[in-house]
Amino acid sequence: MKIYNGIEEYNCNKVPIPVVSVGTFDGVHIGHQRIIARMVEEARKINGETVLITFYPHPRLVLHSDSRDLKFINTREKKFELLERFGIQHLIAINFTREFAKTTSKDFIKNIIVDKIKTKKLIVGYDHQFGKNRLGDYSSLYDICKELSIEVKRVKAQDVNKIFVSSTKIRKALNEGKIKKANELLGYNYSISGNVVRGAGIGRTIGYPTANIDLEDEYKLITANGVYACLVEYKDKTYKGMGNIGFRPTIDDGDLTIEVNIFDFNKEIYDESLKVFFVDRIRDEEKFKNLDALKKQLKKDKINVLKLLKREVL
Repeated sequence: MKIYNGIEEYNCNKVPIPVVSVGTFDGVHIGHQRIIARMVEEARKINGETVLITFYPHPRLVLHSDSRDLKFINTREKKFELLERFGIQHLIAINFTREFAKTTSKDFIKNIIVDKIKTKKLIVGYDHQFGKNRLGDYSSLYDICKELSIEVKRVKAQDVNKIFVSSTKIRKALNEGKIKKANELLGYNYSISGNVVRGAGIGRTIGYPTANIDLEDEYKLITANGVYACLVEYKDKTYKGMGNIGFRPTIDDGDLTIEVNIFDFNKEIYDESLKVFFVDRIRDEEKFKNLDALKKQLKKDKINVLKLLKREVL
């Protein structure tokens, strides 16, 4: 996938018959995947290539001061990785500013999509809104595109178990620790990544050493506190493990930590990178009366986790 940091880097003469979509695509969930699949299908028909326009930073971070606590399902790097995996060939990341936010729907379509990208085909989601104050809906988009001789197609809503998929619903599921539901809506396992840092070393003393992870992105959404069945990727190899998100109340550690006990693994990996994929949540974080009680529970947790991960492909 070719990434362009701004519309200025894009050269329309090098992209044959672009098929375009626009959006933040946080999560790259199954609804987004359906849009991309339609783009790929339409591009094949005309020997064209897929072009996605996205924005960075996220518009809400720029326009709303109360959105400082806004967290995202994926980091920018992970989102780009997923977009490429599902079929985007060209990604234009437009710098979103307050000045850019004043762009009207028609000016955006004409000045960028028509004049700069030179597309004749636009694919959008069922709830697509765009332009100044997000006033452009599908009806107005259709009228503008018709005037500018662009074909626009809207992809129907994707649903799972009669639930319409949206990034908002996925964030809610993650905040509630409903990891299986979130994974169903995403179409893949929610994950985090970061470097391994030194912890207190308590886990090692009770036979369950953990890798403590320092997240690489401050805007990354962390799923709810609790104990999880996980898959852990280290140097292109995948291991089973159990993760914990929380404050480790049994040892009175007051800081939020993300740690994972990797099964059948005995290496020192401080300062190295890990990816942790959350498969299922097995229980709340609890405070035990002592370390022996915690150790007994962790033994039960591991048995439970191995059962849950039995069918997972490594």
